[in-house]
Amino acid sequence: MTEPQPPICDYEGSTYQTSFWEQGGRAYEDQAEAIALQRLMPRGGELLLELGAGAGRNSLRYTGFKQVVLLDYSLTQLQQALQRLGKDQHFIYVAADIYKLPFVEGLFDTATMIRTLHHMTEPRVALEQVHQTLQPGGIFILEYANKQNIKAIMRYLIRKQTWSPFNLQSVEFEKLNFDFHPKAVRGWLKESGFILQQQLAVSYFRLGMLKRNLSLKLLTRLEARLQPTGKWLQLSPSVFTRSLVTGKPHIAQAGTFFKCPVCGAAELNQHGSNLICSKCSRAWPIRDGIFDFRIEAG
Repeated sequence: MTEPQPPICDYEGSTYQTSFWEQGGRAYEDQAEAIALQRLMPRGGELLLELGAGAGRNSLRYTGFKQVVLLDYSLTQLQQALQRLGKDQHFIYVAADIYKLPFVEGLFDTATMIRTLHHMTEPRVALEQVHQTLQPGGIFILEYANKQNIKAIMRYLIRKQTWSPFNLQSVEFEKLNFDFHPKAVRGWLKESGFILQQQLAVSYFRLGMLKRNLSLKLLTRLEARLQPTGKWLQLSPSVFTRSLVTGKPHIAQAGTFFKCPVCGAAELNQHGSNLICSKCSRAWPIRDGIFDFRIEAG
């Protein structure tokens, strides 16, 4: 019996990049994530997969890689990324479902997933998909929303919050927006075949009062000092992890890249503006430079 498709948080048509990041007073959060990525990212590599790339806010931070694949479910978000980054062999744009990634196994040497796992009702399934796409010894940088943060703990202790920040159960604070317990995420990573190497506590100062009264320079300086505390305690609203891939028998065969997310065949042949699966004959459109593997949109 086929497993039901988990719901997808779709940013199609959203002004998320402008309304949340550029006009939403999130300069501190953006810089905090840049500091974390600088600490965790390998110096370079062949092929990086950016899961939940959106409009490409972080894409230029993945320096040293020959190619970067931007993956998002939203076609309009990828169109914004393409406008920002341009049509270039360095960037490949893919619209797809993280639960059904359209890549052959062992393709990427690095993957990142920033501000994306918190939209997953089945986070372990998503992590297993990521593991399959990575090569032996590959690096996975994951960010997740932490339910056991200082603000949640204080609200729970003074009874302004009903749910406990201490148990392992995920919390859906808005539709398809989840906070996770660090221990639960570590468990999912281990079960999916990853070895945790490093943890950073990120965005401790994500409070309007602090951002209004302290300079961005001071906040980022304090942020840089506090992030390494994530090795011992994860009490920040955001946690970054770096993990190593284990249990992978091989890397992708030379010349292979995409696979059909419906039947799994790795032979897709281009005919005009479509990639045609040689096994199930499903056509996957290429829309103005964006490979569209969304099953429901096909």
